[in-house]
This record gives sequence, structure tokens and C-alpha cells, in this order.
Amino acid sequence: MANIAKIYAGRLPSLSKFAFGLQNIRTFASANFEYIKTETTGANKNVALITLNRPKALNALCKGLMTELSNALDAYERDTSINVVVLTGSEKAFAAGADIKEMQNNTYADCITGNFLNDWTRVARLQKPIIAAVNGYALGGGCELAMMCDIIYAGDKAKFGQPEIAIGTIPGAGGTQRLTRVAGKSKAMEICLTGNMIDATEAEKIGLVSKVVPADKLVEEAVKLADKISTHSPLIVQLCKEAVNTAYEMTLQEGLKFEKRHFHATFSTKDRKEGMTAFIEKRPPKFTSE
Repeated sequence: MANIAKIYAGRLPSLSKFAFGLQNIRTFASANFEYIKTETTGANKNVALITLNRPKALNALCKGLMTELSNALDAYERDTSINVVVLTGSEKAFAAGADIKEMQNNTYADCITGNFLNDWTRVARLQKPIIAAVNGYALGGGCELAMMCDIIYAGDKAKFGQPEIAIGTIPGAGGTQRLTRVAGKSKAMEICLTGNMIDATEAEKIGLVSKVVPADKLVEEAVKLADKISTHSPLIVQLCKEAVNTAYEMTLQEGLKFEKRHFHATFSTKDRKEGMTAFIEKRPPKFTSE
């Protein structure tokens, strides 16, 4: 199905140099996608809500869906009116995994030469905060997609798992790596080697999700969180996100040095000066991302 997202995929940078202004980017992001839905929400309309939309396949992550998701995130990255992104699915399934039918006939050579799953990392590379609002099943690639997000809120009936072992393979989009960093070796081993699912309560207990809420309130609560984050300087929020993510990649001493340099860097921004001045003057700050 031809749509704006597919027509302009990969062309945003060059177009933006000429006539592809902010309004065009918003049109692009809200295009008539086939596998996702997009909208602008939040108290100040600065939160992007992306809904995975393959209901008959329980939002299985096919190549088309992941391409559309990447294109939407590219557009929201460039849209200065958007501060936070919320990613969700349906109440029945956030995403029940990768599309097995699509990958069934892949060979090792196909995976190597085609760099299979390489383009799945767009969510993890988003500079702006992204919140996963998980209802229903988040299994396999769906669980991995949620873990690529910065914060996970779960509905009280959500189910998480890495069941790849049951179909003769292993997680390939971060399941063995991100889950181990979150839950520790023993729990990650149990989940990955058995293929068993865990519920939202256990997911919160092991640190996989930060909050569990009633399923029918999930998106509302995730947007409230996004609204709260959006009250802060988008520039400083991005620096803070980078510092937290870096903690996964460095030793403590390296991380502390990285954090301190980012802290020092905030003193070169107008937003840091405005934030502290507003605090002293007992008034709300007016951030400009400068």
C-alpha cells in the first residue's frame, strides 16, 4: 500500500533543506500508515502517541510495521513541537513477537547478508524520551521493543516473555542483553531458557516495568508521565537521557566522569540559567531549548 511514509522514507533530510518545513513533518508523521496509527496528544499537544495496528496478527512485528515505526520516529525527532513519544498497542497485545511467517524461510546467509533485524534499533536510538505503554502480550520481539524504550508502564493484565527458545531460536533484538541488565542473570536465564511468560506484577518486581496500572487507564497514565517530562527543558531532558543510557555501557568511574561533564555542559545553556533563576524568583521557568 503506497503512502506518504513509504514515498518519503529516507528522504526527509534532503527535503528539509528546501521546502519540507515543520508543517510537512507533522503531515508526514500523521500519514495514513498501514500498520501504525499516530496522533498528537497531551495537555499541551506536545506528546506523540504511536499505536501499533495489526490487530489480526496481535501486532506481530513485520518488516512493514518496523519501517513505518522508524519513519514516524524520524519525523517526530525533527518536530520541535514534540517532546516525548508514547508507544502502545491494543489492550489485547502490545506486540506478540516478530512475524514468524515472514522469517520462517530465512537462511543463515540471508540473515548475514541482509543484516536481519539491524533496522529494529530505531526506537533505542531516539534522542527524545519514549515511553512504552504495554497492555496484553509483549512477547519475543514485542518484549524487546518495549525494552528499547526508556520507561515501561504496564497494564495489570500485561504478559512479558522471550519464547524464542520454543521455536528453535533465541532472542535477536536485545532480549538476552537488555533483560539481563534489568533483571539480572538468573531471572533472565529463567525467562529466556524456559520461554515462560511473567505477569505485570512480577515484571514490576524485577524492574522490567516502572509502574502497573489498570489496563483501561494505561495510555492515560503514560501520557500523564509524558506531560510531566514535557514540563522540563527538552534540551536538558535529552542530555539526562543520554547520561542514564550511558550507565549501561561504562564502568562506574567512567560513567561518573561522563555524568559530571554533562552536568558541566548544562551550564552553557540558557535553560539551566532560566531554571535556576526561576527557582530563586519563585516562578515557573520558561524553557527555550537553548
